[in-house]
Amino acid sequence: MSKQLLIFCDFDGTVTDTDNIIEVMKHFAPPEWEPIKDAILSEQISIKNGVGQMFQLLSSNLKEEIVQFVQENAHIRPGFAELVQYVNEEQIPFYIVSGGVDFFVYPVLKNFISTASIFCNEGDFSGERIQINWPYPCDDQCQNDCGCCKPSLFRRFPSDQYEKIMIGDSITDFEASKQADHVYARDFLQQKCEELQIPYTPFTTFYDILADLQERKITT
Repeated sequence: MSKQLLIFCDFDGTVTDTDNIIEVMKHFAPPEWEPIKDAILSEQISIKNGVGQMFQLLSSNLKEEIVQFVQENAHIRPGFAELVQYVNEEQIPFYIVSGGVDFFVYPVLKNFISTASIFCNEGDFSGERIQINWPYPCDDQCQNDCGCCKPSLFRRFPSDQYEKIMIGDSITDFEASKQADHVYARDFLQQKCEELQIPYTPFTTFYDILADLQERKITT
């Protein structure tokens, strides 16, 4: 029996051309966010810990302003709508896996994909400061305190049943890429794939990925 093709796609820096959390912090947060970001990048603290700390710097009253800011400033990478149309026509399961937060991820993607196909973190505005909830934590095979753990989500889909594709751009996509049958990579993820000799296809726009998927279908 042939395997079901399945696609996981990162959001920040992949679907959009910038990291929306970073842009939100630049615009709304006090200067204290920058050393937290540096601690994440230098792996002194986990992604979950760091992102939680950064959003704690922001008042819950800023929710609507942040949503409006992201909607106005997040640019969708060309070809995304066409890729989504293609996977829908071909009945290929397509999931967004994001370290972003639902209250700005959902509005950006509302015209492309249902929330049921989005794995991301959750914003909690019940207190004075924004809290982040983590509905997709690391499983017992991951100790990285990822927040939204992409490799753990990958493992929910058995490799004997699914041919898994990862589309991404950053270090947060790297562990999941190790499990993928094929990787579409750009930016930092592309560098890591080259360093560790993980096979990948480079992309600039989603038109590149769409063309490759169509070619693969013809030749298989």
